[in-house]
Amino acid sequence: MSTLSYKTVSANNNPSAKANENTVKKEWLLIDAENQTVGRLATRVANLLRGKHKPSFTPHVDCGDNVIIINAEKVVFTGKKMTDKIYQRYTGYPGGQRETTPAKVLATHPERVLEHAIKGMLPKNRLGAALYRNLHVYAGPEHPHQGQNPKVININDVR
Repeated sequence: MSTLSYKTVSANNNPSAKANENTVKKEWLLIDAENQTVGRLATRVANLLRGKHKPSFTPHVDCGDNVIIINAEKVVFTGKKMTDKIYQRYTGYPGGQRETTPAKVLATHPERVLEHAIKGMLPKNRLGAALYRNLHVYAGPEHPHQGQNPKVININDVR
């Protein structure tokens, strides 16, 4: 006689499995980043990419949604972060450490600010790389994913 009254079900997303064996249901979500704070937006998007908002969340499986972010050039920072925050990178050559501010990055490649913030909140392994590929950030209001029929959500309502 079994003493367990429930059985833990683990989500799977095996591409080689039959269609009825996949328990992960992925959606396409559209988020407007206009007048959104970068850090707060990034945490909510990272949770959507990870799938933590779903009851079938499994830590080792890509069970999150595909997220499209538009109007990335209209994000805001609080305080003086726009000029005082520094992004550092290294070219690989001696003396090749480069620094830049969010104001300069927003002027040239506005989508990189959100991509950098969200990528830092994902796991640092193969799963994190797979989750990052589900993120699509665009500077303007246009995006090429109309065929996926993305569901427009208000990111302020997502917790």
